[in-house]
Amino acid sequence: MEAGVTVERTGAASPVRVPRAAWAVLAIVLIADVMDLLDSTITVIAAPTISAGLRGGPELIKWLGASYALSLGVLLVTGGRLGDRYGRRRTFLIGIAGFTAASLACGLAWDPASIIVARLIQGAFGALLIPQGFGILGSVFPREHIGKAFSTFGPILGLSAVGGPLLAGVLIDANLFGLSWRPMFLINIVLGVAGLVAGLRLLPRDRGDASVRIDVAGSVLLAGTMLGLLFGLIEGSTSGWTALPIAAMAAGLACFAAFCQRQRTAVAPLIKPSLLRNRGFTAGLIVGLVVFAAIGGLIYAVSLYLQRGLGYSPLRAAVVGFAPVAAGLVIASVASMNLLGRLGRKLTLAGIVVTVAGVGWLLLLVTGSTPTAASLAPAMTVIGLGMGATFATIYDIAIGDIDPAEAGSASGSLSSIQQLANAIGPAIITTIYFDAVSGGQGHAMSVSLGAVIGIGVLSALAVPLLPRRAQAEAL
Repeated sequence: MEAGVTVERTGAASPVRVPRAAWAVLAIVLIADVMDLLDSTITVIAAPTISAGLRGGPELIKWLGASYALSLGVLLVTGGRLGDRYGRRRTFLIGIAGFTAASLACGLAWDPASIIVARLIQGAFGALLIPQGFGILGSVFPREHIGKAFSTFGPILGLSAVGGPLLAGVLIDANLFGLSWRPMFLINIVLGVAGLVAGLRLLPRDRGDASVRIDVAGSVLLAGTMLGLLFGLIEGSTSGWTALPIAAMAAGLACFAAFCQRQRTAVAPLIKPSLLRNRGFTAGLIVGLVVFAAIGGLIYAVSLYLQRGLGYSPLRAAVVGFAPVAAGLVIASVASMNLLGRLGRKLTLAGIVVTVAGVGWLLLLVTGSTPTAASLAPAMTVIGLGMGATFATIYDIAIGDIDPAEAGSASGSLSSIQQLANAIGPAIITTIYFDAVSGGQGHAMSVSLGAVIGIGVLSALAVPLLPRRAQAEAL
């Protein structure tokens, strides 16, 4: 019998007690999510240092974040279904073991190719790991207390997302044992081994459901789409538009056409056709993709400008560039919880508008005299406020009109789109940045910010296509 994972009831009228082991299971799931968030955000600050250490140049900077988000986003829905088919416990343990091993490979990387491959593998195992968490918690927490378990995710994961760049800055500046950036990945060995050992002992066993179908062909076609398009974009913008990048992008587009056809005919498609026929949900997918891509690219551009343009150390860049964003994001996220029911999609629109205004303010600072840390802080705080209002609402609004029975599938699709946006956005915006850098770092930053503003305006114009309300208010 598993240690402490059963729910105890002492009588019909007695309250249901949460076994102590259930809280330990929650800690294991949180370890996995913290590892994912740290590794998805640390390269925002660390990319210039890693690229310099491995002699990778601009191409490596573009791939460091994109490679992880690419494989995670492509495989996230498939990872969830693998857990349903083969058992969440088994899939979770394989995921955390593989993620830990891939983190070690990242920390030991010797050239650009080795770290990109390791990041791709890391994201793939993350796609096995992350989707299992909520299902595992649902099996060990009584229904009356599951809300308490889920309520711990927001603050802890929020701190992890903010802590990633700050941790990267601290470790790089500390240069522990002369290892520079490598401890950022090696720290996962401690977290991963602890999570694996505890998981082997405490995670509840489940048999899985052999009847669950997995659309392998759809996953392969989606991977081909993203790899072709990203490789073509990065290779073409870095080495010139020769036959290779053009052919890669053409292959990516061909894979996308085949993927769309596959989603119409597959028995268990990655995205249900009924969801795609819902205008509000489809608009949410597109707006979410555009918004998250623009913000992801913006964050990379800010990091590059602070370190290369203003000469900040990684730690100072993290504090100046991202602490104000984090403060604004947390404030707006909390406020949005109380405003969403009353304002609906207007709150999402307000978030995008505030973000664009903050980016415009930052553009004015960059095009004027050299900005100081004090002058940057208010603009970055406004950007954070806009991000918080947008991120906290856009997907709740996107599923406002769907059938409640499809909410799980819709949420998985939206999470995948978010990760793919985190691959696409940095690749596009850093490409713009490096293409314009011949005119100076300030010019490169100005052009990049202008692109983000343009994308933001387009996404704001599309907000009226979203459902008016989040699902709880729509029903």
